[in-house]
Amino acid sequence: MSKILIRGAKVLGGEPQDVLIDGATIAEVGTGLSADGAEVVEAGGKVLLPGLVDLHTHLREPGREDSETVLTGTRAAASGGYTNVFAMANTFPVADTAGVVEQVWRLGRESGYCDVQPIGAVTVGLEGAKLAELGAMHESAAGVTVFSDDGKCVHDAVIMRRALEYVKAFDGVVAQHAQEPRLTEGAQMNEGVVSAELGLGGWPAVAEESVIARDVLLAEHVGSRVHICHLSTAGSVEIVRWAKSRGIDVTAEVTPHHLLLTDELVRSYNPVYKVNPPLRTERDVLELREALADGTIDIVATDHAPHPHEDKDCEWAAAAMGMVGLETALSVVQETMVETGLLDWAGVADRMSVKPARIGQATGHGRPVSAGEPANLTLVDTEYRGRVDPAGFASRSRNTPYEGRELPGRVTHTWLRGKATLVDGKLT
Repeated sequence: MSKILIRGAKVLGGEPQDVLIDGATIAEVGTGLSADGAEVVEAGGKVLLPGLVDLHTHLREPGREDSETVLTGTRAAASGGYTNVFAMANTFPVADTAGVVEQVWRLGRESGYCDVQPIGAVTVGLEGAKLAELGAMHESAAGVTVFSDDGKCVHDAVIMRRALEYVKAFDGVVAQHAQEPRLTEGAQMNEGVVSAELGLGGWPAVAEESVIARDVLLAEHVGSRVHICHLSTAGSVEIVRWAKSRGIDVTAEVTPHHLLLTDELVRSYNPVYKVNPPLRTERDVLELREALADGTIDIVATDHAPHPHEDKDCEWAAAAMGMVGLETALSVVQETMVETGLLDWAGVADRMSVKPARIGQATGHGRPVSAGEPANLTLVDTEYRGRVDPAGFASRSRNTPYEGRELPGRVTHTWLRGKATLVDGKLT
C-alpha cells in the first residue's frame, strides 16, 4: 500500500498538523512532514478524527435487501465517516445462530468499505422466550460480544437476568431496547400534549424508564454489563445517572434525531418522523444534550433504520418506524453539540469513536490519532453548510427526516486501515 500525507489537518480540532499514513498504519504525526512518493491530501484546516464507530446499525441483510444490504449500508457508513458498525440482529432469518452472524460478518469483510461486527439476538427469533446461542455466536468467526433483541424489548425479567449472567463469561454486554410492551400497545407517538391534540395513541416515557430501572438493578445484582439503546427521555437520564452513581456497570446511547427533533414535527403527519422510540419533547431533547455532554450518556449511535419507499410513503398509522442516519449523524452532532458549545471535537471523537469501540470491543477502532495506530480516520470539513439531499445517499433507502434541511459539516475523506473509502466526498 502507498503512503498518504494528510497535510494541515486539525487533529481532534486542535492546531494544524501533518499525518503520514504508511500502509495500514499511522507512521508519524507532526508539523512540516514530507514523504517521497506519498499521495498528498491538502486538509486545509479540516478536522481529523478517528474513524467513527456506530454501535447501532440496521443493515437488513439477510432478508430485507429491498431496504439495505451490507454493501450499501457500509457504503453509507463510509460516506458518513464510519469505519466500523455493529449490525443489529433483527434480520430474516434473525441473527440468533453462529451461522447467521458469520454470514453478516463475511459480507462486511467482502464489502471493503467498513468493518461490520454483528450483534447477536438475545432470544431465539427475538421472541423473548428462550435464550439464543450466545456462547456459540461469541465463539464463531464473528466473535460476537454485543447481544440485543432491538426492535423488541427483552421484557421477561428472568430471561434478561439469565442473559446478563451468561455474557459475563466473556465480558459481553446485553443492549436493551427499553420498551415495556403492554404500556405501548397501539402507541403511535410520544404521549403528551401533541398526542392528545392529534388523537394519536400515546407512547409514555415510563414505558422506557421502567425497563431501564429494572435492568440496571438486574445488572447490579448479577455483576454484569448492560447497555441502554436509544435512550430518549429526561427520566431515563436521571435513572442512568443514579445507576452510575451507585457503580452499576451501565452505558447508554442517544441517537442524533433525539438530539435535534421533537414531537411537534408529528403535527405534519409525515411518516418520516415516525420512529421507535418516538420523538420526545423539547425538554427531553435539552436534557439528552446535557447528559451526552456530561458523560451520563456515553455515546451517539445512529439507529440507522432503512425502509423501502412503500413502507414510509403511506398513512401515518401504517408506516414503518425508523430513519436512516449514517450519512447525517456527524452533521447533526455538530449542530446540536459542537455549535452549542456543549462538546468540542475531542469530545465528539470520544462519544462517536472511542467509547463505542470500547463498549463493543472493536479492536483497532476508536484509537488515538498517533504514530503506530491503525489508520482508521475521517476528515471533516466543518465550515461546510448544505441542504440534505437524499437522492445523493449511498444507502438504498431515503427515509431521512432532514430532507431539505441545512446542516453543517461534511465528511470529505474516510480511511479504513490506510485504504481510502471516501475521497473528496465520493466513494472509491
